[in-house]
Amino acid sequence: MGTLTVTGRARSMGALFAGVALLNTATVGLSTAATLIVAAGSGPGWSGLPSVANVLGTAAGALGAGLLLPGHGRRRVLAAGYGVAAAGALIAFAGALTTSLVPLLLGILLVGLGNGGAQLSRYLAADLYPEERRGRALSNVVWAGTVGALAGPALMAPAADVVTGFGWPSLSGPVAVAVLATAGAALAAAFLPRHVPPPREKAAAAPVRATGVVRPLIAMVAAQLTMVAVMTMTPVQLENHGHGLDVVGWVLSAHLFGMFALAPLSGRIADRWGPRVTINAGLGVLALSTATVLAAPTAHTSGLPVALFLLGYGWNLVFVGGSAQLSRDLPPETRSRAQGTVDAVVWSASALAGLGSGQLFAGGGYALVAVVGGVLALLPLALLVSRDGR
Repeated sequence: MGTLTVTGRARSMGALFAGVALLNTATVGLSTAATLIVAAGSGPGWSGLPSVANVLGTAAGALGAGLLLPGHGRRRVLAAGYGVAAAGALIAFAGALTTSLVPLLLGILLVGLGNGGAQLSRYLAADLYPEERRGRALSNVVWAGTVGALAGPALMAPAADVVTGFGWPSLSGPVAVAVLATAGAALAAAFLPRHVPPPREKAAAAPVRATGVVRPLIAMVAAQLTMVAVMTMTPVQLENHGHGLDVVGWVLSAHLFGMFALAPLSGRIADRWGPRVTINAGLGVLALSTATVLAAPTAHTSGLPVALFLLGYGWNLVFVGGSAQLSRDLPPETRSRAQGTVDAVVWSASALAGLGSGQLFAGGGYALVAVVGGVLALLPLALLVSRDGR
């Protein structure tokens, strides 16, 4: 990889940040609108399909980007991925205009492919800095998710008003925003400086078994399973107790704040005390979150917002800590492939958690979801702490 000047580093960070923020904005609005479109056209039983398409696309995109980065460089790979996402958003927009399920889901899958590259942008940011600053660098890109978490929902109503003026379905508005956002991300990638690609990876490498991968892989999968399972069932729990979208929005806002807004703090913790401490702290916070859910499962003004904030921040600590370890402890010739593989596994775990949480809720309610989530956090924590003690 070529040496960057201070100006080139700032330019790279700006482009990476913008791409992630725009992809998150597109994904949030597109997924929400598609879920409502599918529920209205095909029934609530099929409303989870857009989420599954997005998760599978993101997993495949992360894996593919990890394989392509060593030979083609960050600029080409991200620009290509975001270009695919823009094409997917256009296809999804056509599906939204005609309320057709196939193009809608195909478009979301393609947007997910681009989002997979966006997820790896945090590692590209870390590579711009020396080891002692990599946690903060990657956490700044993770923080870009805050923009999408705020902008995506905020733009939905105004976009719906605009498209209805053209005589189009109101839910096509957020999908139109996704078209513009993904195109903007592709433009941002074009501003990345050109670099000499790092050495090609060895074909025989087995990154998921490499030193430094097992810990973040176990922790990040456990955190993803816990976070997605509890988060997915929280709106259902609130609705079952008579609360409307205003309460749901308030509780989920606390969760999203925990997931993204404090990422720079997590990065400083990782740089100051190391990835292992950060990971273990995150798993502990996740366990505390599920305990809070069990203690106050209906406290929509106190216990649940606190629990969902802790759920988001525990996930963030594990995500940043695990990413920091993957950016530090792996040799350059295997790093990007390992990072892409771990992200693909983590996003695949999201699909499993999303599907399984509904079954847990149906069988034992919100309490069972919290218990299983707590076990998923505590078991890896106990395993990793015992490994440290050896």
